[in-house]
Amino acid sequence: MYITFHGAARNVTGSKHLLQLNNGTNILLDCGMFQGLGEHTADFNEHFGFNPKKVQHLVLSHAHIDHCGLIPRLVAEGFSGPIYCTPPTLDLARILLLDSAKIQEQDSAYTNKRRRKKGQPEIEVLYTEQDAEQALKQFKTIEYHEEYQITPDVRLYFSDAGHVVGSAVTHLTVTEDGKDTHITFSGDVGRYGDLILKSPQNFRQSDYILMESTYGDSLHADIGPIEDALRDIIQETCIKNKGKVIIPAFSVGRTQELLYALNSLELKGQLPDVPVYVDSPLSTKATEVLKDHPEVFNRDVHEVMKKDADPFGFKGLRFIEDTAESVALNTSTEACVIISSSGMAEAGRVKHHIKNNIHDPNCTILIVGYCEPNSLGGHLLAGDKQVYIFGDKYDVVSNVKSISSMSAHGDYEDLLRFLSSQDASKVSKVFLVHGEYDIQQRFAERLKEQGFSNVEIPSQHQKVKLR
Repeated sequence: MYITFHGAARNVTGSKHLLQLNNGTNILLDCGMFQGLGEHTADFNEHFGFNPKKVQHLVLSHAHIDHCGLIPRLVAEGFSGPIYCTPPTLDLARILLLDSAKIQEQDSAYTNKRRRKKGQPEIEVLYTEQDAEQALKQFKTIEYHEEYQITPDVRLYFSDAGHVVGSAVTHLTVTEDGKDTHITFSGDVGRYGDLILKSPQNFRQSDYILMESTYGDSLHADIGPIEDALRDIIQETCIKNKGKVIIPAFSVGRTQELLYALNSLELKGQLPDVPVYVDSPLSTKATEVLKDHPEVFNRDVHEVMKKDADPFGFKGLRFIEDTAESVALNTSTEACVIISSSGMAEAGRVKHHIKNNIHDPNCTILIVGYCEPNSLGGHLLAGDKQVYIFGDKYDVVSNVKSISSMSAHGDYEDLLRFLSSQDASKVSKVFLVHGEYDIQQRFAERLKEQGFSNVEIPSQHQKVKLR
């Protein structure tokens, strides 16, 4: 039995891990898109490193694009097997993959128009909406804690990862030569005491663990002050300076956390009286998916819902869908808050909002999540004085601030707590994935201090023999 790491190997995106059994069965764990890797991004997304036709099963941990975004391309290249996930993950994947396909088609059309004018060959679209529609037909949902026999030799079990709605830790029991091998893939692990979701769940003993490590050397600030930080930034930027607060935010997870925090401020009578625009049709749909699955809410949210039926809505909130309205926000001088995707500011409407306001010293660009260092958000977070947007150079005159505690990923204390249910002496090996290499090295040392003696950090396309 072998496992090969075709993505999220010494980097944070493109989650893709291929398990190959001795009987020839191939099971792919996630099929994510690479993001924010500069000129290498397109090449990584175009070449899997394996033959999709030879994969029989796909298990999806959750619906973030860096975990599911290449599923339609996998299908277009010949994968015809089932795709297992939780019911909320399917609901999210449906809107995210169709939206992603639309973006692929629009981007390739725009790029090819420019290439034709220069006499250059056209590029191929990553995948189409038709590919995404076909992929969605192959999804099969499995509830949390429902053990499911995906082959005569493999059983699948999901537990709650607490990361986003529907996120799951994948547990596989592989029976070979009369012996069971237990393999766990963490997906992305959420935070204990999350604003909205239940905490990650303990899991039964495993032999091999594929462990995410995004924040393997960081400690997040307490979640509580998020509301205070938002209130103060809005007060200073919008009320005092009459400027805009522009927040790049992932459509799934981060946008809903922001809305919940702003709603909490209104319930306390502390929300500054300014318009709040969610300028992302995808965020609107994702918020509705979350509302449709109250079973994932933690106890605090259920308490809030006893007095407020909609914990994600408040006075002054407006969801923008029409493109013309989004464009109008760029030139408007109205003091307001704009929440828009993408979270790394690499694409989408938020990139236009930043471009049109980055010259304004009264404006604040508020980063509220992880950004790849090479992404626009990463450069802003690093304090760069000049950045490139749509190929043009801009001076960074606006204020750039961050709320580091707003992360759907657990910090190293959360990750260690997640692993605390394991008898470290019985874990044959921990593979660190989904993290930057220097951070993974430091987290590996922490794991060894906790008794996990065999920790490996696989490289891209590295193949490892298991038991």
